[in-house]
Amino acid sequence: MTRKPLILGAVALSLAVFAAAAWFVTRPNQVADTAPIAPEMAEALVRPYSPILGPQEAPVTIVEFFDPACEACRAFYPVVKDIMAEHGDAVRVVIRYTPFHGESSEEAIRVLEAARAQGVYEPVMEALLDEQSRWASRGTPEPGLILNIAGTAGLDADAAEAQMMAPDVVGIINQDRADVETVGVTGTPTFFVNGKPLEPFGADQLRALVAAEVAQSAT
Repeated sequence: MTRKPLILGAVALSLAVFAAAAWFVTRPNQVADTAPIAPEMAEALVRPYSPILGPQEAPVTIVEFFDPACEACRAFYPVVKDIMAEHGDAVRVVIRYTPFHGESSEEAIRVLEAARAQGVYEPVMEALLDEQSRWASRGTPEPGLILNIAGTAGLDADAAEAQMMAPDVVGIINQDRADVETVGVTGTPTFFVNGKPLEPFGADQLRALVAAEVAQSAT
């Protein structure tokens, strides 16, 4: 056998190995070996007042930096709900407000906090996301529209008008804004799972990271 076929064979084998390695690294369900957020920033991930979806004492916590006016947040909502349904009592979701879309975002957040006070948080969140295209913009939303949409999901709009302006709601929004800067969040949604950032970002990657943390919590 001549040297030329040997060289060509070696090159072909190297390319095959490289392709296989690239597939392994980029395949959707691969869990990245990501370190948790730095301890000095961990407090900024979850505050005692933060809204929680799911069991309070779940061993796996998904933190979502969330903007109700964000189209990607709306697209990820059913993914998050599906993950919670799949893992049951093992997973909870902590919502951190990230009003990147201006006045419409902040008004929707205030409405969500009024809904939380009235015990209709999730139905109102789903209604606002379902009707997002009607009210979400970078300008000022049509007066009363967000409240009207929330009212269809069980919110008492008259009571909400006062609840939206309560000092504790203002404090929540201000603290969440500060925590967004501390953690370095620049886009929504941004996810952390048990303190680990979702890297690379994607629905399959989120499912895989949560599944890995659930499995780890069971050992």
